Amino acid sequence: MRAALRQRLQALQLLARPRQPEDLPVQLDRRRIYVLPTGFGLFLAALLAVMLLGALNYNNNPALLLALVLAATALASTLQAHLQLSGLRLQALSADPVAAGNPIRLRLALARSDRRPRRALQLDCAQARTHLNLEQDSQAEADLWLPTQQRGWLDLPRIRVATTQPLGLVRAWAWFWPDTALLVYPSPEPNAPPLPDAGSASTRTRVHPQGEELQQMRPYRSGDSRRSIAWKHSARRDELLVREYERPYGAELVLDWQQLRALPHERRISRLARWVDEAEREGRSYQLRLPGMPPLGPANGDAHRHLCLRALALLPAA
Repeated sequence: MRAALRQRLQALQLLARPRQPEDLPVQLDRRRIYVLPTGFGLFLAALLAVMLLGALNYNNNPALLLALVLAATALASTLQAHLQLSGLRLQALSADPVAAGNPIRLRLALARSDRRPRRALQLDCAQARTHLNLEQDSQAEADLWLPTQQRGWLDLPRIRVATTQPLGLVRAWAWFWPDTALLVYPSPEPNAPPLPDAGSASTRTRVHPQGEELQQMRPYRSGDSRRSIAWKHSARRDELLVREYERPYGAELVLDWQQLRALPHERRISRLARWVDEAEREGRSYQLRLPGMPPLGPANGDAHRHLCLRALALLPAA
């Protein structure tokens, strides 16, 4: 029965405003706000009904006056709960891409169009929940951590903002439905093999603190490790000298889709995503070759990494 009731409530949510995604910014007005009594509010309504019947039956004017005052307080609480959401505006939202399986951080910028304080606002979206207060500042930010399951575009579901202030007798809520899609990168393969060999023809050397070949001796600079100081040479020159080592590396690492033909489609994507992260971590210059598009690179850096992971995330399914 609970599952059937939950399905009916979800079906009714489709009839609530807005009925389709909308562009930001979005401001709530009276036509988008819904109000229903809470469990405590239903109990108070039943109690007031009993008090009114008893006062009318026994012609007890003080009891009748008390019941009417409590009923007026409940109505004022309903109006105040409605005003908590009226004029609330969703200015913008943003989210940095993450690998599939990790929660994505959705940042929301909310503002108010008047000076009324908004207290104990609750934001819900796809099993994620957070709370927000708008009292002194006219703007505030809230974070929602949304679960991710697969790579590609994640259509943003409805975001519910609700409150039970000031007395908890009613719950007022409204919906935001931004016309925004979030990008989810493919999940890297957990136990991927090492990076493919770039070949001896393109092997170069670079300065690396864990290198094996001594490249040169240079004067000491602030921040250098004490282990790298050549004490014997420094004693001869009457100045501190530091050893610099060199390490071989492939100049252009090629990550080719066609070289992984033995793997399933999605596992190819996961392995290439892992290799992109490994190449970036080692500071290698790499090129990514995917079917149906020109080669990406060779290059390195955050911009190139995001470009490659975006291309992997948007590859069509098998």
